[in-house]
This record gives sequence, structure tokens and C-alpha cells, in this order.
Amino acid sequence: MTYATADAQRQMLVSIADATEQLGAALASLGEAYEQLDERSADRLEAELFRPLQIAYGRAQRAHNGFAERTGLPSRAFQPHPASAPAGGPKVLLAAALEAVDQADRGLAELQDTLLPVEVGDAELRAGLSGVRELLGGLHARARELVRTLGR
Repeated sequence: MTYATADAQRQMLVSIADATEQLGAALASLGEAYEQLDERSADRLEAELFRPLQIAYGRAQRAHNGFAERTGLPSRAFQPHPASAPAGGPKVLLAAALEAVDQADRGLAELQDTLLPVEVGDAELRAGLSGVRELLGGLHARARELVRTLGR
């Protein structure tokens, strides 16, 4: 493996780790919002936002650690994020979660646009990244619908 290839692979792992950290932060915000909602709204949040995001977070971790293992580079353990409770209640927490999701999605899109996953990655990594982004794709619409019905 040439130095350039190893450097590109490390760069990809950093990008994936950054996106994964953002997804962890989004999960923490959704968890805090869940605690502040009534039971019906909390159940909707869990089913429509938290579960898909949790699956995306797990897939991002697997993509990162699997690629690290296949390339012989160090993997890492992703730790749960502490929840931060900004003033403003569940709507503010949902907005913070969606901002973190957007940052993660942008980071993964930029990585895919570099073509590094094609040039120095592998099919498993490309499928993992695509799967994560697919799960993130519908979160905004579901969050808007949830926010629209809060308090009714």
C-alpha cells in the first residue's frame, strides 16, 4: 500500500468518524426531547425519528470500524453523547438534532463526492455510506410533521 493510499484511507476514516459523532449528538438531542414530550408524541418521536437515526448511527459505526479493520488502520469506539438541554424545549432540541443530522449528511456527501470511497475504499464501505445517507434522507419531513402536531 502506498503512502498516498494509506493517507486517503485515514482521511476517509476521519470523515466517517466526524459524521458518526454528529449522529451521536443528534441521538442525544432526540433523547432529551423524548423526555420532555407527552407519551403519544414521545412514542411518535421514537418510531419516526429516533429508531431510523439509531440504525443510521449503528451503520455508520460499522462502516467506519469495518473499513478500518479491512485496511489495517485503527478503529475506534464511539461513546454516547451527553444530552445537552438548551432552553426552548422539544422543538429546539429537535432543531438541534436535525442540524447535527445535516452536518453528518453533508460530511458523508462531501466524502462521496471526492470519489475516495471508489478510489481507495471498497464496495462494503460504499454500500454502508449509502445506507446511512438513505436513512437520514426522510428525517426532515417526519420531524416537520411531528413538530406540526406537537401540543395538539
